[in-house]
Amino acid sequence: MQLQYAISQSISQALQALFDISVDASQIALQPTRKEFAGSFTFVTFPYTKQVGKGPEQIGQALGEYLKENAKEIRDFNVVKGFLNLEVEDTEWLALFRNLMQNPNFGQAEESGRNVMVEYSSPNTNKPLHLGHLRNNFLGYSVAEIMKANGHNVMKVNLVNDRGIHICKSMLAYEKMGNGETPESSGIKGDHLVGKYYVLFDKGYKEQIDELVAQGMDKEEAKKKAPWMLEAQDMLLKWEQGDAHVVNLWKMMNSWVYAGFDQSYRTIGVDFDKFYYESETYTLGKERVEEGLQKEVFFKKDNGSVWVDLTDDGLDEKLLLRADGTSVYITQDLGTAELKYTDFPYDQSLYVVADEQNYHFQVLKATLKKLGKPYADGIFHLSYGMVDLPSGKMKSREGTVVDADELVQEMIDTARQQTEELGKIEGFTPEQAQELYHTLALGALKYFLLKVDPKKRMLFNPQESIDFRGNTGPFVQYTHARISAILRKASEMGIEVDVNSFGNVEKLHEVEQEVISQLVNYPAVVKEAGNLYAPSVIANYAYELAKSYNRFYQEISIFNETDEQARSFRIAMSAMVARLIRQSMALLGIEVPERM
Repeated sequence: MQLQYAISQSISQALQALFDISVDASQIALQPTRKEFAGSFTFVTFPYTKQVGKGPEQIGQALGEYLKENAKEIRDFNVVKGFLNLEVEDTEWLALFRNLMQNPNFGQAEESGRNVMVEYSSPNTNKPLHLGHLRNNFLGYSVAEIMKANGHNVMKVNLVNDRGIHICKSMLAYEKMGNGETPESSGIKGDHLVGKYYVLFDKGYKEQIDELVAQGMDKEEAKKKAPWMLEAQDMLLKWEQGDAHVVNLWKMMNSWVYAGFDQSYRTIGVDFDKFYYESETYTLGKERVEEGLQKEVFFKKDNGSVWVDLTDDGLDEKLLLRADGTSVYITQDLGTAELKYTDFPYDQSLYVVADEQNYHFQVLKATLKKLGKPYADGIFHLSYGMVDLPSGKMKSREGTVVDADELVQEMIDTARQQTEELGKIEGFTPEQAQELYHTLALGALKYFLLKVDPKKRMLFNPQESIDFRGNTGPFVQYTHARISAILRKASEMGIEVDVNSFGNVEKLHEVEQEVISQLVNYPAVVKEAGNLYAPSVIANYAYELAKSYNRFYQEISIFNETDEQARSFRIAMSAMVARLIRQSMALLGIEVPERM
């Protein structure tokens, strides 16, 4: 931020002039002044007491007087213990505001030349998306957009888990109980229909385990010897061998799931530049396993299974290929990592996957390093905490998950109810009202899931998320709609909102200065969010900006202002707030309405 650096330079000069201390301006840190004190920036003087030989308050007083006299940016100061709080001249804030108004790319960093791949969603084709998938999709999409805003070349990809024993479980149950049922004949969305058979498999499998246990078999042994589990394993083997019947069944059921996923992705507003399928990458992974054997960095056990020893990396021995030659998750991930790098030579590859898989990605990175792959260091696991409900953890195989489609519809219904109760749809056609409900519902859902630090486990509360007050998506959305109404009125009155319309404004109210300070800080917020891979930083910014603007709206008149230039400035500032609310919410994948 130019203003901060200019103040840091002045402090550097003051330290040299007053105390003969040489400190580069880049090493002088300024903090935002706490709201209970006057000022915009705070400089901490405690670290200089030993060098200067004076108390922190004395140092602060001397620096403050020097800056007030010699730095054009500083209007006044106050000292609280070892904290020098600096008040900035209004003309400096106005100059900054004019500059950012004239910059159409404000908040968009220059091209970095870095390639960043973001992999998210990664659904299984044996069940529909659920609440946990929503956090994954929203986090992945938002991080990708934040990376773009930081100047990186970004590719958004989706690795579909379309093969494996879990897929065969749904296939086996359908083969036994499906009776030719299809999405069309049943009226059930394709991914939901396949998920139904995954639940049916689990129910039948458990019954078989109980029967074997009742016959005297150990429970762990029963899990392995249950007939359906043996049949599912046989089906997986046949699939890998290209058995026509099994492959055709797999293609048919997967096609139903893909149609369902596409519909869900459109509804929740996420997209991808490329899809990868594990069915197409696991064979390449097997080649990498063979390469590791030849390089003698992997080893075979007596039963023929292939392992990697990662004990020197603080990990463990890890299975790479089963004894029967079938692959495991890590096998296909080895292949996918190479395929992704071939398609898009990335500097960094972000995997958006729940923190339950932390160990898996440590193994993947370490294994690729053993193979000497140049892209190993670029792998980064963007882990996130699970989403909990009052009823506890979700289990898809037991049919107790919160279905994503049902949750989105519930949110739309809640948005409709709350909006109608508040009377915010006067003059809307039914189609416009429905679009508003969808915008508010997705805004509430995305904002609630993204405002929390990704690493934290969280409890989702639908009712709380859609409140029009407090730290919620609808509150920020409503602020944008309020400003849009102000701008429409200004346009009808023929009021200009460009930088030339308030050229003689010199005095700002405290809340106007606060809003400009937040506007100017937007690029730093985007940079921080990118460094931390944290959309929560953007969400918090949007909320604080909306909150400050609403305080401005309550305390200061716009259209009753008799000074035309002051009125034009307030409308211009309102327009800039709306613009940055739009930009920041777009980074979260959230649309903002013009009217409500």
